[in-house]
Amino acid sequence: MKKTRVLYLEVAEKIKEDIFSGKYPVGTMLPTETELEKLFDVSKITVRKAIELLAADEYVEKKSGKGTTVLSERPYNKLSKAISFTQILENSHLTIEKINIDVKEVKLTEEHNAFKYFGAEAVCFQRMYLLDGKPYIYFNHYLPVGLKRVTKEYLEQESLYRILYQNGLDIERFIDDFVAITLNAEEQQLLETDEKLALKRIRKSYDYDRKVVEYSEGLYNTSDHAYQIEYET
Repeated sequence: MKKTRVLYLEVAEKIKEDIFSGKYPVGTMLPTETELEKLFDVSKITVRKAIELLAADEYVEKKSGKGTTVLSERPYNKLSKAISFTQILENSHLTIEKINIDVKEVKLTEEHNAFKYFGAEAVCFQRMYLLDGKPYIYFNHYLPVGLKRVTKEYLEQESLYRILYQNGLDIERFIDDFVAITLNAEEQQLLETDEKLALKRIRKSYDYDRKVVEYSEGLYNTSDHAYQIEYET
């Protein structure tokens, strides 16, 4: 590996990539410090700094005399201490099914909410969640054009945020806004409901340059199930 003044950052990044790829699954141990020294051809202090960085972001946990355990494989792990809503639904013994509808490049007008982040063109990723077989959440994710691997087939295998990470878009923070809206006829048809009101979630994901790299809008049919937030301790 090429040696630079920030070599420990490169080592940490490579270990993180291996965690994301499944080489080191959650709950398993990383190689020992000695093994990592040999693997990356670096010093012990470089390995230790890399592990400290990963531990600070809560990807791993290091215990003296026991080694380093992988805690998380979420690309945005450090951004949120909340358990995902889909996990809450699954823990409630409800059947949740994810359907990727389409991925396509779209033209945006100045009136579109995503226009100010991506300009006149964006990639639109449409996804539906079914709750016990009935449409429950409908998402439109807007992303910059030109990203690799943003295809329907690849999104069947990888999470959206992992694909962003693979494209060099490391998310520093995201902001969620929730508003109550009145569904129009098209939205009622999408959610297969006669309900007039629904919950709308608007997410903006920012990279380390404070640039929006994902803008999404989700519609939740909360008449069927309330939106819940459960925080980890």
